[in-house]
Amino acid sequence: MNQCLDARMGKKYFGTDGVRGLTNSFPMTAETALRLGMAAGRHFVRHNGRHSVVIGKDTRLSGYMIESALVAGFTSVGMDVFQFGPLPTPAVSLMTRSLRADLGVMITASHNPYHDNGIKLFGPEGKKLDDVTELEIEALMDGSLSEELAGPSDLGRAKRIDDAQARYVEIVKSTFPRTQRLSSLRLVIDCANGAAYKVAPTALWELGADVIPIGVEPNGFNVNEDCGSTAPARLAKEVVKYRADLGIALDGDGDRLILCDEKGRVIDGDQILAMLARHWHKTGELAKPAIVATVMSNLGLERFLEGEGIALERTQVGDRYVSERMKETGINLGGEASGHIVMPDFSPTGDGLIAALQVLRVLVDSGEPASSVFRVFKPAPQLLENVRVGKGKSPLASEAVKAAIAEAEQRMGTNGRLLVRASGTEPVIRVMAEGEMKLIRSVVDDVRSAIERAAA
Repeated sequence: MNQCLDARMGKKYFGTDGVRGLTNSFPMTAETALRLGMAAGRHFVRHNGRHSVVIGKDTRLSGYMIESALVAGFTSVGMDVFQFGPLPTPAVSLMTRSLRADLGVMITASHNPYHDNGIKLFGPEGKKLDDVTELEIEALMDGSLSEELAGPSDLGRAKRIDDAQARYVEIVKSTFPRTQRLSSLRLVIDCANGAAYKVAPTALWELGADVIPIGVEPNGFNVNEDCGSTAPARLAKEVVKYRADLGIALDGDGDRLILCDEKGRVIDGDQILAMLARHWHKTGELAKPAIVATVMSNLGLERFLEGEGIALERTQVGDRYVSERMKETGINLGGEASGHIVMPDFSPTGDGLIAALQVLRVLVDSGEPASSVFRVFKPAPQLLENVRVGKGKSPLASEAVKAAIAEAEQRMGTNGRLLVRASGTEPVIRVMAEGEMKLIRSVVDDVRSAIERAAA
């Protein structure tokens, strides 16, 4: 077992994508945020002089509490804090690097409902922390942090950056070809009542599009509520209603992208990856004849890419694991079916708005309707069920569950694929199968039943 896998298994606070949970329950408490700020601040203070951290957040009511606790933690160990207010996760990543900060922080629970919140950390280069670094920060959190406090004259200062949104909009627009405009397109943009509710419509409008914004009325409680990339039904309805050329849905923190064509049909991350991979392969923009996706990506994507002469490398679920593999292999396109699209040529982490602009670039070039451009492969039938479990020992450790999984895999043979995994962000176990529908229905039912019995 390698060091990174050991780290993942031994973590107390961090999950698949930062620290996340129900607000005011462990680990998402003000006390945890305070200690995380102190510990992360000490970990990233590596030289003499002033040190700084940038903090963004989405629109959840609890963001005020978490932000205040983090600011107290960082300033107490001598770090200056620059607060952006509501800003997408990828914007925080980019601004960490742009402002030469030692650390970046995003307060968000991404696609989760308002009552959850989370904390994502970025290193000086704007990249998410690896498992080993997170484990080192956890060790500091559980230690005696009082010995690391700054003296009265060395405390950090806190300052709000009023032009953060405008800076990000300009960065996003710079990734779109100067010779192109979006003036021929009518776009519906769903911002999930989240972090991108101002910047996304602004960037698209300034590039010339006729923009119809929805999900842009956050009230602290409605982030991701029946809107955004996890609930695209409203987007589809609005696209058809306004006869738009394309619908664009982001999630609560703006790092996911789901599309809807002019007929109201949803286009997921796998289809986006397939379209971009084929286009970049033809134009020579693909660094290698390969892309990176996760174990959740559809088998149809893999078969399509194989026919195009493009390899598919799979990682465990989580866009940071996709990014890590891309860095290791020199691949410059990757992502997840859920809508994370990672393009290191433009951003160190997945950026829903920048990905949307790359998609729009192809759409404008083609002169064809979205329904023709973005549906490039037929997905293999896929069934996914989430089994909610309580705290304590995971049902996946049960011998009965292991036996049920082994039997299911034997029945699937080479005609499909079975994946059973615990979620890193929710108390659920995901059971996914691909293949002939009657078979996968039976397989998923059997495995789900075994998990439910073990969890009872």
